[in-house]
Amino acid sequence: MIERSTIRSILAGECQDEIVTVYGWVRTARSGKNVAFASITDGSAISPLQIVFDRNKFDNISGLQTGACIKVSGSIVESPGAEQSREISADELEIIGPAGDDYPLQKKRHSIEFLRSLPHLRARTNTFGAVFRMSHHLSLAIHRFFDENGFFFVHAPLITTSDAEGAGETFQVTSMPLDSITLKNGDVDYSTDYFKRQAFLTVSAQLEAEPLALAMGKVYTFAPTFRADPSDTRFHTAEFWMIEPEMAFFDLDDDISLIEDFIKFTARYLHEKCPEDISFFCEFYEKRLKNRYRMLIESDFARITYTDAIELLKKNSSSFEVAPEWGSDISTEYERFLADKHFGCPVFITDYPAAIKPFYMRLNDDGRTVACTDLIIPEVGETVGGSQREERLDVLSTRAMECGINLDDYSWYFDIRKWGSAPHAGFGLGFERLLMYLTGMENIRDVIPFPRSKGKMM
Repeated sequence: MIERSTIRSILAGECQDEIVTVYGWVRTARSGKNVAFASITDGSAISPLQIVFDRNKFDNISGLQTGACIKVSGSIVESPGAEQSREISADELEIIGPAGDDYPLQKKRHSIEFLRSLPHLRARTNTFGAVFRMSHHLSLAIHRFFDENGFFFVHAPLITTSDAEGAGETFQVTSMPLDSITLKNGDVDYSTDYFKRQAFLTVSAQLEAEPLALAMGKVYTFAPTFRADPSDTRFHTAEFWMIEPEMAFFDLDDDISLIEDFIKFTARYLHEKCPEDISFFCEFYEKRLKNRYRMLIESDFARITYTDAIELLKKNSSSFEVAPEWGSDISTEYERFLADKHFGCPVFITDYPAAIKPFYMRLNDDGRTVACTDLIIPEVGETVGGSQREERLDVLSTRAMECGINLDDYSWYFDIRKWGSAPHAGFGLGFERLLMYLTGMENIRDVIPFPRSKGKMM
């Protein structure tokens, strides 16, 4: 067993051993006439640990190059420097993995664009080490919230036969050789394919989670999803993770309350677990980051119907490039006005027109809107989308046909409305978009270890 102390435990004063052994990667090194110094990190904390070497004791000081992996044993001593209270006075040094002058991360600061070209190395920097530590804690917060609220974690399939959103932005899965596809009457003959029909990488786990909720009460999925969306914006990527809970005996009001509780819980959890990383992001990336946490934790989220929002936007139509009209979607400029300027806090927009929403959302009594909500957060826009699901078989069937859905492809989905149907609701939240907001990072590619996007693959 490799015995070692983490840098976090040493800097936090948790390590009481007189002699410690640490492993880490050299961030910087410098040498004087009698003493050499190395600043190392092991990923456990954002702050590096300084190691002091008496040059008379060591003949391998030249191996202390930026990027090298080293093993050091020595005593914890008080540091005379202002940046940290403890350092290591080294007794033993072993160069585990040397690094030469061609190591790409020689400078203290690199541009985000440059680091994006080195996804296999960028986690060694302060920025991306902090991102991925916070990603870990956000993942734990998600599981803890749902566990404490009586949910069951379930696994939905990644390979499906349906496009839940109906947008057609799916990656197709096939075992057929693409250079010799079999055609039948001019169409692809899927009888020779692995599943004997078209199959896709999932765009949402919602449809599969619903029948589980209608058996187990409250369930959630937290898994990868895939979109073949050609958009190349800072919010788009081909592979990302979604949190998708589904709850039996929930209406839209219950759904909205759960969303607000969830957002507040995750913000509190990260605020408690990651103070040093949050301070780092506040200093170097988003000066108002701590205000974001304060707003999420302390404010009561606002609520407005889509119809009232359109009327409000019309009264301020001179502020927009495109005049708002009932029946159109809430664009980014409208979202910014509502959340950033008018309410100054997160706002739920509810009851959108049925014509611009998916078939599975419950039709309201007015016959033209559906029981749904989007959570709009200042500076970001739409973050969460949820709805009460349509539990009435006849209404669901009519809505599906209006949306051009092939009922045969969703026969199992309609079955759960035939036998023991019940009111239920759920929502979807992109994990990386939430992480972007809670770190202040501006591009989704910078909160995913190995991002995939159109035309770009490591």
